[in-house]
Amino acid sequence: MISSRFIHDDKGGVWFLGILLLIAILVPILNLLVPADSAFHFSTYSVTLLGKYLTYALLAIAADLVWGYLGILSLGHAAFFALGGYAMGMYLMRQIGDRGVYGNPELPDFMVFLNWQELPWFWYGFDMFWFALLMVILVPGVLAYIFGYLAFRSRVSGVYLSIITQALTYALMLAFFRNEMGFGGNNGLTDFKDILGFSLREDSTRIVLFVASALALALGYLASRYIVSSRLGLACVAIRDAESRSRFIGYRVENIKLWVFTFSAVLAGIAGALYVPQVGIINPGEFSPLNSIELIVWVAIGGRATLYGAAAGALLVNYSKSYLTAALPEVWLFALGALFILVTMYLPKGIIGIMRRRGAGA
Repeated sequence: MISSRFIHDDKGGVWFLGILLLIAILVPILNLLVPADSAFHFSTYSVTLLGKYLTYALLAIAADLVWGYLGILSLGHAAFFALGGYAMGMYLMRQIGDRGVYGNPELPDFMVFLNWQELPWFWYGFDMFWFALLMVILVPGVLAYIFGYLAFRSRVSGVYLSIITQALTYALMLAFFRNEMGFGGNNGLTDFKDILGFSLREDSTRIVLFVASALALALGYLASRYIVSSRLGLACVAIRDAESRSRFIGYRVENIKLWVFTFSAVLAGIAGALYVPQVGIINPGEFSPLNSIELIVWVAIGGRATLYGAAAGALLVNYSKSYLTAALPEVWLFALGALFILVTMYLPKGIIGIMRRRGAGA
């Protein structure tokens, strides 16, 4: 029996949104208004780093939506994240114009280097911001819809579905590594100059991107919470816990899986689009299956089927990664693996599960 309290109790979500709002207000103030020599100054580098973490948190929510509430262990969400990133990267490349190394007003530098004579047809339209935003949504969404339609109609599930999603992102990674694809090959897209006419090197632009990431995370969380708190969310949990029984009593299991999976892919694409202008590069390495596996680790550590727990897990793990890769680079992967094993064995509901038990005990 599905617990309505589990679906509707969202005190943790309120705390999460409150903390996110506080961060979105304080960080710009500490960066722009507090002098650089002050102990309270928040550096532009830290703003960019935190903005990147927020995009990862949105990606984690997208993954938790399908794994936590539908039971679909997707090992291919890095593909949707990367596709959204490439769509934004293509727009940013078109904005460079004749300021590139080779001074070609139409072709990006890597195309000039490879002796391309004209812009490929699939690059048309990316000189317009609205078109790039449309592609950020459509490309991951359409791919997820086609993939999901074929997989779910064939009733592929469990470990087989996980393997297929991993194969999808691996195939895309191999394809994007090829120079003939027209996406920069191994080097990807980089050397971005500005967005909407504003220099990406300006502190104010970095702050706007950071706030946009916080806003997208809040809206993504609210949209996902709305879904899982609705009748559709109840159906998702029923499918996760007893798919055959749900199908027997009349639920269109394939349709429910398909639409939630597609929505999750769109969220991942938006996260990728916000990630690229802050990091300054997008390359085929973002498709790596290892990234999708690491994403699942974030969700498991934070707390599966909580949404805000997945976001917290992404923030925690990536902060730890940044610290350990600088202080103890040879230890990081072992620490991540050990943490995942410990959480799986002793904390199946993640960090949020501990907090909920303590709260109930109090």
